[in-house]
Amino acid sequence: MAAHFEMSDLDALSYYLSIEVRQGKEHIFLGQRAYAEKLLERSGMAECKSRATPMEERLRLSKHSMVKKVDVTHYRSIIGGLRYLTHTRPDITFVVGCEAEYVAAATAAC
Repeated sequence: MAAHFEMSDLDALSYYLSIEVRQGKEHIFLGQRAYAEKLLERSGMAECKSRATPMEERLRLSKHSMVKKVDVTHYRSIIGGLRYLTHTRPDITFVVGCEAEYVAAATAAC
């Protein structure tokens, strides 16, 4: 490709689109720790403790909840951030999908 295009070597990739890249001789690690920490701060959950299971088993969400209303725009922004986080955290994909479905149903009910 260098014969046909002007190119420069920027060395090994280490960070791209909020994804941290660590390359070893036999592996490549992709992570989003800094992005996840910013997302926790933005959502007001930076001090929360982590859990092995991201959602209660058999939890049923309802659009007819008695919990006080939240800012839908802010909530959608957090869900969008979580969806981006699933690129490197497939273990939270199901939970994020449930939350995205819930916010869509709750918004439609308004």
